[in-house]
Amino acid sequence: MDELTIIEMIGNVGFPIVMTVYLLHRFEKRLERLEDEIHELTSVVRNEG
Repeated sequence: MDELTIIEMIGNVGFPIVMTVYLLHRFEKRLERLEDEIHELTSVVRNEG
């Protein structure tokens, strides 16, 4: 997203909604990375046992 798009979105739907969408997007990326790490850890634990 570029700055103009963000400014237009704030004008159309409001700052709180834009911030919520932005934070949820970032949170989703972190959850995906965490899920990948958990799968990798599970694989390592299974191979150790």
